[in-house]
Amino acid sequence: MHPKAILGACSELLQDVLTFEHPADAVVSRYFREHRSLGPRERGTLAETVYAVLRRKLLFDHLAPSGSGPKARRLAILGFQGPRDFLLAALDEPEKRWLAQCDAVDRQALLERHRHNLPEWLVEPLKAQLGAEFWALAECFNEPAPLDLRVNAFTDKREDVQAELRRAGIAAVATPYSPWGLRLADKPALTRLEAFTRGAFEVQDEGSQLLALLLEARRGEMVVDFCAGAGGKTLALGAVMRSTGRLYAFDTSAHRLEALKPRLARSKLSNVHPAAIAHERDERIKRLAGKIDRVIVDAPCSGLGTLRRNPDLKWRQSPQAVAEMTVKQAAILRSAARLLKSGGRLVYATCSVLPAENEDIAAAFTAELAETFRPLPVADILQHVKVTQPGLTAGPDGGAYLRLWPHRHQTDGFFAAAWERR
Repeated sequence: MHPKAILGACSELLQDVLTFEHPADAVVSRYFREHRSLGPRERGTLAETVYAVLRRKLLFDHLAPSGSGPKARRLAILGFQGPRDFLLAALDEPEKRWLAQCDAVDRQALLERHRHNLPEWLVEPLKAQLGAEFWALAECFNEPAPLDLRVNAFTDKREDVQAELRRAGIAAVATPYSPWGLRLADKPALTRLEAFTRGAFEVQDEGSQLLALLLEARRGEMVVDFCAGAGGKTLALGAVMRSTGRLYAFDTSAHRLEALKPRLARSKLSNVHPAAIAHERDERIKRLAGKIDRVIVDAPCSGLGTLRRNPDLKWRQSPQAVAEMTVKQAAILRSAARLLKSGGRLVYATCSVLPAENEDIAAAFTAELAETFRPLPVADILQHVKVTQPGLTAGPDGGAYLRLWPHRHQTDGFFAAAWERR
């Protein structure tokens, strides 16, 4: 496509995304379905431009008024993720001069909000946790995330898949924490690879892989993934269990569970049983009460640990939404806990960076059910599964909880707590 056509498409797509009526990835996917003539490179430019604008929206909103023309076009120019000479070919002379002026602005002289590009309600809890380290996280949130893969340990070895990717011209390095993970510098078309079609790997952030490790699911056990979604952790757990026992994948969204079916077929696992439930008190849950060995609750949350991948969340979430979410999280955790038999393990996790969704939920659960559930220090579990690198845990004694930060660990932001039923 001609540079002017690409820039026009970027502007058009941004116009739709910035209404924030729907998740950005859904809007982008719909646009691509409606414009099937776009090639892979053009789609990449459009998507990355949209996400660049969402990441640095406050800065670009600050710079945009000094230009002319439709605002969506000005934002698309500022965030354009293609070669600079390609972009310049789409601009008139006043736009070129304006862009040069914007490039010359000293970013360090700007107001804090134009540097961190976060809503003010989110800044305070992050600064309270991180202090001066806040700025490293803020800058990390403004960059794209790497692409992590989880090798299917049921069918393949990590080093073999790594070598297979290398032969296909794809560089991948072993992740530092997960024994199943590979990290890619680029984002190639993985679905065309034979390794993908035979189920040798899945796309999954390394932090999410560690959540599955914390459960320590074993062969022959009865295990529940209580908020399974599209099943990333379900598949990791099934591989650890060597396709034995019984692994339930529960979720209130039948649509999300449908997305698990093709992945499950590729995985070669036969012990996974997806089931849509109406709510956390569904009759299926009652029938299994006291019978389950291990339960993981990857609770619905604000998703603010995934801002590198989903930058629109910081503009679509609010303190009120988070407060409502915490009520739901506590209720889901209590209901899931009823499933466990004596000696069973419960893991609660989110991809949030807010204590209200993490430490506060875990502490309240421990206090409420102290006679029934014993907290398990996550540091001890990690040592048992041979993840011995320091700096992964936090809490009252430094080892109570898993706490992953994008700027420290190069993962999404994750939290996890664990208990054993007495």
